[in-house]
Amino acid sequence: MTRVVIIGAGIVGANLADELTARGWTDVTVLDQGPLPLTGGSTSHAPGLVFQTNASKAMTEFASYTVRKLRELEVDGLPCFNQVGGMEVATTAARWEDLKRKQGWATSWGVEAELIDPGECAERWPLLDSDRLYGALYVRTDGLAKASRAVAALMRRAQSRGARFVGETRVTGILQAHGHVTGVQTAGGEVLADIVVSCAGFWGREIGEMVGMPVPLLPLAHQYAKTGRLPELRGRNTETGEASMPILRHQDQDLYFREHGDRIGIGSYAHRPMPVDEFAEPGRVTESAMPSMLPFTEDDFAPSWQESTLLLPALGRTKVEEGFNGIFSFTPDGQSLVGESSQVRGFWLAEAIWVTHSAGIAKAVAQTLVHGRAETDLHELDLHRFEDVQLAPEYVRETAQQNFVEIYDVLHPLQPRLSPRELRVSPFHARQRELGAVFLEAGGWERPHWFEANASLLKDLPHDYLPPARDGWAGQFHSPIVAAEAWHTRNGVALYDMTSLKRVEVSGAGALEFLQGLTTNQLDKSVGSVTYTLMLDEAGGVRSDITVARLGRDLFQVGINGNIDVAYLQGHAPETVRIRDCTGGTCCIGVWGPLARDLVQPLSREDVSHTGLKYFRGRRARIAGVPVTILRLSYVGELGWEIYTDADNGLRLWDALWAAGRDLGVIAAGRAAFNSLRLEKGYRLWGTDMTTEHDPYEAGVGFAVRPAKGEFVGRDAIEGRSEDAAARRLRCLTVDDGRTVVLGKEPVFVDGVPAGYVTSAAYGYTVGRPIAYAWLPGTVGVGDAVEIGYFGRRVAATVAAEPLVDPEMTRIRR
Repeated sequence: MTRVVIIGAGIVGANLADELTARGWTDVTVLDQGPLPLTGGSTSHAPGLVFQTNASKAMTEFASYTVRKLRELEVDGLPCFNQVGGMEVATTAARWEDLKRKQGWATSWGVEAELIDPGECAERWPLLDSDRLYGALYVRTDGLAKASRAVAALMRRAQSRGARFVGETRVTGILQAHGHVTGVQTAGGEVLADIVVSCAGFWGREIGEMVGMPVPLLPLAHQYAKTGRLPELRGRNTETGEASMPILRHQDQDLYFREHGDRIGIGSYAHRPMPVDEFAEPGRVTESAMPSMLPFTEDDFAPSWQESTLLLPALGRTKVEEGFNGIFSFTPDGQSLVGESSQVRGFWLAEAIWVTHSAGIAKAVAQTLVHGRAETDLHELDLHRFEDVQLAPEYVRETAQQNFVEIYDVLHPLQPRLSPRELRVSPFHARQRELGAVFLEAGGWERPHWFEANASLLKDLPHDYLPPARDGWAGQFHSPIVAAEAWHTRNGVALYDMTSLKRVEVSGAGALEFLQGLTTNQLDKSVGSVTYTLMLDEAGGVRSDITVARLGRDLFQVGINGNIDVAYLQGHAPETVRIRDCTGGTCCIGVWGPLARDLVQPLSREDVSHTGLKYFRGRRARIAGVPVTILRLSYVGELGWEIYTDADNGLRLWDALWAAGRDLGVIAAGRAAFNSLRLEKGYRLWGTDMTTEHDPYEAGVGFAVRPAKGEFVGRDAIEGRSEDAAARRLRCLTVDDGRTVVLGKEPVFVDGVPAGYVTSAAYGYTVGRPIAYAWLPGTVGVGDAVEIGYFGRRVAATVAAEPLVDPEMTRIRR
């Protein structure tokens, strides 16, 4: 029987013990340094607001599960969840538009939400000054979790199945042998285990350090206050049902509110970030004294109190009677941290998880431990998602504080962080700046999205390529220059900086067999072959899509989707196979367009003709004397190559291509054009268009599956599946009005009923209309009419055959 130790008996640890024991893993020990059941961690003072709607499908699903689970729990007849509903009010036009977008998210992810007018807002919250409101987003199923009571209920249930909960027991070390966890060390002795899961909350960094693992979270103080008694609330609530009005968010002022009987609780994110570097150890813990509660700083709260009285005028007749600064965990991207250490097998994290998502994430972790995978894809939470530069304490400290400040802000999907920047730049960065590159950031990389130097090309752009004006939202972080860059790629030649694409070198005896066992396509090909393939999980879900170039008998360059793939490959590689992340030491230029060969061939003695270097082939070569690896790939659907070289040669390569291309009209092009062109070709983006929740046939990448090649992960699970039999499909949509550009995550309606959601979207300059990819029922076919929900209105769209451009693949195989 698997022995599990969970560190931390808060809402996450208790939920995990419950979920594991429900699945038959009963040898579970939960340790906490504080007393039970009120341990003194963040759970003990959490205000318990559960708003389900989130930009993330996964986080919405986790919150919805938390609601369903806590509704079923009680302790001695007392409920653990009060489903009073949730309201998010808008006091500005921008927030009102954002709430329309949020209603779209809720509809996409299956949460019932409605937009209500100021009058209905006042009916549901009589204390509101409705004259200040545009309206609100109302979710009937939101509510209040009684977190400490839920912990007691979960403890009892898990204990009834065999779990042990031990309080006042501090973990002082993680035991390990031969790279695998063997248990934990406590002041009272050793507790042996096959799996150890850290659910220690803001103490998680300390636990991670015990195995030499950086845990990128920052504990920050967050203010919470309670008013005096309000006559307007007298007799409205009972002692057990301490709230009856919806939980309320006033995000325009970084505030939230809930009832406490006849008093109001107010939470504020409006104050300065207050990092907490030292924590008191649990001693005597009471409801008003615990390590996670710091003294209230009244001056920080004063502006929030003023804004509260404007929204809720009745508060002007009372005052703040008590308050504290509670500690919560924040991460560089605002998401939780879940996953297994790549250095110490069996050591897991489930950290930076708030009450809202606690049961859902605990369920997903339990499913992963017991069954090998979770129903809901976890890549957004995977602890390996960060680049090394993002694990630096200075980076974590700055970005976590920035997330605290922006937690309630209206943020555009493309909105980049302002600082820190220029952490990772390609060798071409100086040249790109000279060309007026507009950079956005991803994974610490500066990535050009378009170049101001190309603005002059707009005057000569064919009329059919001129895009319509965009609305205010879609027009943010966008330029019409993108149209010119797309046109020149389709009709001339363009250079794309693809350096930030993650790549690893896989080498050593058995490298081929290793990769064959993890991937779906046939890789046993001659040296020089390049293969698009998938990595599946055991249930047949798409773990990643990768490109494998065979550069030698036992040497492969593998283009992957990020650090999660690196950890996966390293975790499965035998001792004879080496996995080396070569991204930072190399660079890549995509040279694409019908004139690409005219540019490259004169610079090389190698034959790069169609017969000399066929599509999906690669070789070592020299271009202008620079040693390169040239792969004939094109994710924009035009003739060309990905050209790799060492970083020290990168600038010389760029300059040589630029100089040689002047007479051909070469331009530099950015990621905005790239995204448009790849959607016109129907190329999927892992993590956005497909995840482990989708199999290859649903996602439209079944062509990369070769079951006849032999065993590989997920092969048995997908046996007998096909595109025709798929219950849902990733479909290409074109927008009928020719001008409305959606951005992703919008709901899609079939016959007026929500039936799916948008993944990727862009304007298609070649086809002259907006494109959106969306998950839809398998019964929806080419030519069918659908509607996309966009800021509260319905936009007509049509399911289109894909790819939209060059379905015969003649352009790419010139």
